[in-house]
Amino acid sequence: MARSKQSAEYEIEVGGEPYVWRLQRKPHWSSDPAERRGMGIAVRHKEGQREAVLEFPPGPQPRFGAPQLQASQIAPALVAKAIGSAIAAGWEPLSRGKTVTFLVDETGG
Repeated sequence: MARSKQSAEYEIEVGGEPYVWRLQRKPHWSSDPAERRGMGIAVRHKEGQREAVLEFPPGPQPRFGAPQLQASQIAPALVAKAIGSAIAAGWEPLSRGKTVTFLVDETGG
């Protein structure tokens, strides 16, 4: 049986509501600017099922040999601001439906 490789989930409270988030995708860099992708954070309400993926811009390329980004290195304030931005943009975390994707800036706004 194959073992799924899911990253750890973290709890956070935004606007008095409990959410669960995880690092879905680490940043990818390439010499082609069209191929660069920033980190992606998957978020869902603790009592809901509908997920939102918050995509950040790629940012500057790290130097060669730099350690990979870990979920524990992401500031909770950044995640909270990004969740608030997704809700302001129309995400309804307690509704049913497909996963939605929101592009946010490097500050989570």
